[in-house]
Amino acid sequence: MSTAISELPYNPPAASPVSVARTRNLKKTYGEIVALHDLNLEVRAGELLALLGPNGAGKTTLVRMLLGLAQPDSGSVSVFGADPHQGQIQTRVGAMLQVGRVPETLRAREHIDLFSSYYPAPLPIAETLKIAGLEDIKDRPFGELSGGQRQRVLFAIAICGDPDLLFLDEPTVGLDVEARRLMWSQIRTLISRGKTVLLTTHYLNEADALADRILVLNKGAIVAEGTPAEIKTRASGKQIRCTSRLAIEEVRQLPGVLSANADRNAFEIQVNAAEPVVRELLRRDSWLVDLEVTNAGLEEAFLALTQNNAGQDSKKRSN
Repeated sequence: MSTAISELPYNPPAASPVSVARTRNLKKTYGEIVALHDLNLEVRAGELLALLGPNGAGKTTLVRMLLGLAQPDSGSVSVFGADPHQGQIQTRVGAMLQVGRVPETLRAREHIDLFSSYYPAPLPIAETLKIAGLEDIKDRPFGELSGGQRQRVLFAIAICGDPDLLFLDEPTVGLDVEARRLMWSQIRTLISRGKTVLLTTHYLNEADALADRILVLNKGAIVAEGTPAEIKTRASGKQIRCTSRLAIEEVRQLPGVLSANADRNAFEIQVNAAEPVVRELLRRDSWLVDLEVTNAGLEEAFLALTQNNAGQDSKKRSN
């Protein structure tokens, strides 16, 4: 998909006196693969920072660095002003990772009991169970739980120590709509209590709904930073959605159409200016129905930012 994008350079945010984590000139390679390249990051106290990027952008590597699970090749990482490996720092941090593994024979409550014991001032077990929505399944072995229920147990493990900084790596994968909304509500509650959350997600509506600030990461570098509204301004244009008898290839060839895709029985069409395209659609198809025109959203901005960055990289390699 190609979307018009404003050519605004990315400038790293200035250091904040209330930052809880930061990286400076962070670099990490795996053989010939550059996972992170001179990355400067600031996580501010009391915010939810959403980290977006395509697969292989470096998100997981960055989270592992901030958790002290991996060492950088060069540059620095600090959490609460210190090395993230230090024990007193780790007791202030909670994490829910995609690669999380726990014994399947232990019951949900037993997992929370165990992990709570690692922290000096954990939440009461009953409160953790309530927050994660586990009260009805607390006595079931982890191995007997559904995928969504397992996600809730891993979320409970992440928050049971009442951490000041919480890392949530794709926390709502496998959850149904109701369970996802419930977790969103609990995450907002944590933020309202002064906690700081770094969220990685592939659900762009999740970042849009929760984030105070978004960082878009691509090929190991930050390509955009701002509030959800600011990120959305990086993609100009409109989206037309309609149901038409025209062939998708004909729609793609219309003047002014940047891209067009079929979504079930409807077309989603990206354009710079909607009016002339709508007039042409109606001229060619008098049967056209369910017409809707909206501003470009976070998904269009995300695609524009990452595809634009990839195109620039290709030009650099060819030169």
